[in-house]
Amino acid sequence: MSGHDHLSLCLCDLIRLLWSLLLPCFCLCLVLTSLLFLLVFGVRAWLQSNRKARRSRDGRPAVAFFHPYCNAGGGGERVLWCAIRALQNRFEDVDFVVYTGDQGVTAEQILDGARRRFNIRLPRPVRFVFLKHRLLVEANLYPHFTLLGQSLGSLFLGWEALTSFTPDLYIDSMGYAFTLPVFRYLGGCRVGSYVHYPTISTDMLSVVRERNPRFNNADYISNNPVLSAIKVIYYCAFALLYGLAGSCSDVVMVNSTWTLGHILALWRAPNRTSVVYPPCDVQAFLGVPLEEEEEEEKKERKDGGKKCHSIVSVAQFRPEKDHQLQIKAFRKLLDKKGAEPGGRESVKLVLIGGCRNQEDEERVRMLRGLCHELGVGDRVEFKLNIPFEELKKELVEATVGLHTMWNEHFGIGVVECMAAGTVILAHKSGGPKLDIVVPYDGGLTGFLADDEDSYAEVMERILNLTPSTRLDIRRRARQSVARFSDLEFEASFLAATEPLMGTLER
Repeated sequence: MSGHDHLSLCLCDLIRLLWSLLLPCFCLCLVLTSLLFLLVFGVRAWLQSNRKARRSRDGRPAVAFFHPYCNAGGGGERVLWCAIRALQNRFEDVDFVVYTGDQGVTAEQILDGARRRFNIRLPRPVRFVFLKHRLLVEANLYPHFTLLGQSLGSLFLGWEALTSFTPDLYIDSMGYAFTLPVFRYLGGCRVGSYVHYPTISTDMLSVVRERNPRFNNADYISNNPVLSAIKVIYYCAFALLYGLAGSCSDVVMVNSTWTLGHILALWRAPNRTSVVYPPCDVQAFLGVPLEEEEEEEKKERKDGGKKCHSIVSVAQFRPEKDHQLQIKAFRKLLDKKGAEPGGRESVKLVLIGGCRNQEDEERVRMLRGLCHELGVGDRVEFKLNIPFEELKKELVEATVGLHTMWNEHFGIGVVECMAAGTVILAHKSGGPKLDIVVPYDGGLTGFLADDEDSYAEVMERILNLTPSTRLDIRRRARQSVARFSDLEFEASFLAATEPLMGTLER
């Protein structure tokens, strides 16, 4: 046998071996795919039968909002209640449901919290589905690969929600994009989403690539080029999955220009995506006259006294809000004011925010400790989960509104400060930079900063302005935020959701 014939025989044997291995694998894959298809089809049929049974019982379609932290008291929760109120006013023959993971509270307590914190009263009750496994989306459950862990956890939490109540229309109002395919393909629902903040963004990728330590990029990773490279690959893979999940949404609403850019890049659904600015309760502050500060300071100068300026921050006590930066910058401001007679006593910092869980409460304790460590504990006040009227009072009496989150998606607290008449000092990034603290009528509406020194410098600059100069800035700021009112939000939200609501069979 020639060498050529021997080689041909070897190749034939190799092909037969590969075929003998590939054919069973192909058949196995075909069987498993068929079983998976049958399983998905069976689950979908079961869920649709549940929906039909519920529809025949209730006689009306149902719209469900996925908001596991609906009792948290932040800006995202205000969007939820304003959205439901707008839809209830427009569609009287539709039921509304909220999936929440809040345990130990009743529906009445949740709605009462919305009334106290946001001054929002719903036209009629909503149904709450209390989920038992919210722990699956808690960040502290996943010390590593947190984004992936929380997203996978949201799949299971979404499954619990879907099997507990199968709606006709599903709206994710908290940013859990991985629940969208669950409701669309298993539940057979039309789906929509309101995105406050993309789960991953190109900015997060740049932080890792540049090995920049931040709250979401630990020092041990930023200091190690190998770990940083691995995290970049992980982020890129996750961004691909996130984009696929988000693209399942029939209607996409985003809360700012900054968020719009990232969602368009990741979800690639420009024809279904629109900006719907979140509702800010600017109307509640418009009745407060802005001239009071000037008159008050004139009176104090006449009496020989000195006004104590209040610097107020409104933000949930989450790590990304960067309260540490506020306290450290305030310490530098006090160092600058210390050289003046009574300078230290002429200013105080008030930190107002909500605590969602024990982790947030631990963060507040840490911040209190930082205040005492820096020697500013006597000039810093913490006000947690306060009612709306007290929040309004603090903002109206404040001189400066403080915001420090890097790449804040929007900034409802920033808008509320401007509407209340404070001179806002926000982070030079994200929504505040692109949408809110922008020139109006040819003049300033506030100030921006990005580190301890610049924050301290601008705070001192604001406090040194004459009351009349501050008054001009406050007037322009108040006029500029009218586009973020509840009425504007309701009109934009109803217009964006009209294609979805029009599909409901009544």
